[in-house]
Amino acid sequence: MASRLKKGLAVEAARKVAPRITHMAPGLTQSFVREALNRAIAGAGPLPPAAQAAETQLREQNGNVDKAIRELIQNHVAYAGVEGLTTNLGGLITATIVAPASIAGLALIQCRMVAGIAHLRGYDLDDPRVRNAILVTVLGDDAVVKMVKRKLLPAPPMAIATAPQHDPELDRTVSSALATEMITRVIGKRMATTLGKRVPVVGGAVGAATDGWSTWKVGRYAGREFLPRTVR
Repeated sequence: MASRLKKGLAVEAARKVAPRITHMAPGLTQSFVREALNRAIAGAGPLPPAAQAAETQLREQNGNVDKAIRELIQNHVAYAGVEGLTTNLGGLITATIVAPASIAGLALIQCRMVAGIAHLRGYDLDDPRVRNAILVTVLGDDAVVKMVKRKLLPAPPMAIATAPQHDPELDRTVSSALATEMITRVIGKRMATTLGKRVPVVGGAVGAATDGWSTWKVGRYAGREFLPRTVR
């Protein structure tokens, strides 16, 4: 009960702090989010491109798309939970200037997972509509529902990916929203970790579990949103 209360307080505090950070550092609203997405799709450090990784899983699962998607999610949950990987994805370069490496790394991992799922379901990762849909998906189900209700987003990921045409104005909105959300997650995790450091080992466990859990939820959401566009 106490741990839940601490985690809740940390997340609430993070949600208040995150918008201030993005206001003070405007680069967070565009550069690191788009850089993370680009690197996720093209490949970064030890991680091959999203589509390549997805195709590898598809072969391993004998062409079964649903099984390949489940494997992608499990793999990326593991990546997110590995301490150090999110801070050592050599290649994020300028992103780490305006954002802590842990924020940029987690964004890259989750964007890569969602991009892989989108690819397996028949979406073109070079399409700007699909790229915006990927970023919206990483926001998570709850955040998207709230933003759509408040008319901050025009629609959920699936509708954005299949819109009649690309809306350039949406690029900035999505990047800014995701920057704030990722900062909130990481700051909340760090606050919860700090609170947990009174108990040996708990701090690191909180961080790994938080990143892994949020990645799993994003992966499940992506699986529901990106409905099949082609028959393999």
